[in-house]
Amino acid sequence: MSALTFPRQPRRRTTRRLTSWWGRAFARAAEETAYDDAQLLAARALARSGRLGGLVVDRGRFATGVSEEAGLWTVTGSVPPFGDDERQAFLEVVAGRAELLLDGELPHDLVEHAEEAGVELVPYGGELGTTCTCPGWRRASRHGGACEHAVAVLLLLADLLDADPLVLLHLRGVTREDLRPLRGEPTDADPDPAAFRDEDVEVAADAALRAARLLAEVRLDGSDAPPAAPAAR
Repeated sequence: MSALTFPRQPRRRTTRRLTSWWGRAFARAAEETAYDDAQLLAARALARSGRLGGLVVDRGRFATGVSEEAGLWTVTGSVPPFGDDERQAFLEVVAGRAELLLDGELPHDLVEHAEEAGVELVPYGGELGTTCTCPGWRRASRHGGACEHAVAVLLLLADLLDADPLVLLHLRGVTREDLRPLRGEPTDADPDPAAFRDEDVEVAADAALRAARLLAEVRLDGSDAPPAAPAAR
């Protein structure tokens, strides 16, 4: 199962309005990980600041780097992937409607049918695990929440899967290649769709950090580029 990679998102003055029900549901789950309103506001500002590096999404895991004046931090997160029985049940539910998913739609009734089969697609806040290398991570976790960097990455992830529900399916362990045969399309062989190696995410996170550091150092006119960050910690 190949990881999905997304480039660094540009700086935005306002948060993009989420248009899908699943994007809004994931965003609500992400906001539940913040321990207070002030921290959530800071995370929203960070999510649109352009300081987040490229995001790597794999089965059950995601990772990126965050560049700030105080340092360059690594954020990693997790979403429980489907077990074998859940994955098979979900594919049986979507059989005959895979075309909609491949076209970027996620009908609410399809998700309801999956829930009736015992498969929850959209995670709730307690299922979203995150870690960050910043000094404030331990303090935030003691309050039962995530640091602002981790919440910002979750909000960015909500933005990405709002545009394409296959990102959410990928996190749960269902790929485009799994869906294509359900509408009769040929697919490339995937040697081990259930495999997930920690070293893959570590390499991806290191690449994201290097990209974030390089972007922080390259300043064009100084208006939108983030300030130069010290070496990764």
